[in-house]
Amino acid sequence: MNLIQTIILAIVEGITEFLPVSSTGHMIIAQKLLSIESTEFVKAFTVNIQFGAILSVVVLYWKRFFQSLDFYWKLIVAVIPALVLGFLFSDKIDSLLENVEVVAIMLVLGGILMLFVDKWFNKPNDDQTMDWKRALKVGFFQCIAMIPGVSRSMASIVGGMTTKLTRKNAAEFSFFLAVPTMAAASGYKLLKLFMDPAGKSMLSENLVTLLVGNLVAFVVAMIAIKFFIGFLTKYGFKAFGYYRIIVGVAILVLLFLGVDLNIL
Repeated sequence: MNLIQTIILAIVEGITEFLPVSSTGHMIIAQKLLSIESTEFVKAFTVNIQFGAILSVVVLYWKRFFQSLDFYWKLIVAVIPALVLGFLFSDKIDSLLENVEVVAIMLVLGGILMLFVDKWFNKPNDDQTMDWKRALKVGFFQCIAMIPGVSRSMASIVGGMTTKLTRKNAAEFSFFLAVPTMAAASGYKLLKLFMDPAGKSMLSENLVTLLVGNLVAFVVAMIAIKFFIGFLTKYGFKAFGYYRIIVGVAILVLLFLGVDLNIL
């Protein structure tokens, strides 16, 4: 993977991580379009650059992120379902990460859902306090995003809205929840590589690539978060739904025509 490919993947990660369009799905598509071989390092890279993205949340919301212990307790409660299911089904999830067809189908299905999200779930009540029951429900919704193409952001925001949170509050809690969730996923992937002598050597040889990827993802994610909050509050989810449907259908058409996305 060369420098240009590294930067492009990091830009894709930074833009899509907090938008409800599936960052994992877009990363898989980008890899195919750039003809990047799905090596163990590339898999680790696509997970690890999430560190850069989640750091943008900490920087943008540092006053709210470093608050009471009760805040962290709710994050822990919300992340438990993902930790348990991620550990149990890690190999199965990894096998899906190379399936472009699954990504395309989930992009379309998720897009159709998003056309109706505001109508079905945008009914906030006066109590916008995040308690542990709300946090746990959001955590379970987040697990749906283990299927590539679903979008962690979409799943957790919709989960928050089903508990009567406003779109803005649901989105912000989704950002906060991304920090422990993605840190755990990235850390677990890196730990597995470090425990393998070949994997440890591979990471050492590609340290510059990892640093560049995280830096680019950090900067781009900060811009994307600021844009998303304003857009979501004002316009809702429909535009993202149409985008998902268009991209998903385009990929399915290419696959139906027999186009090998590995050599585009």
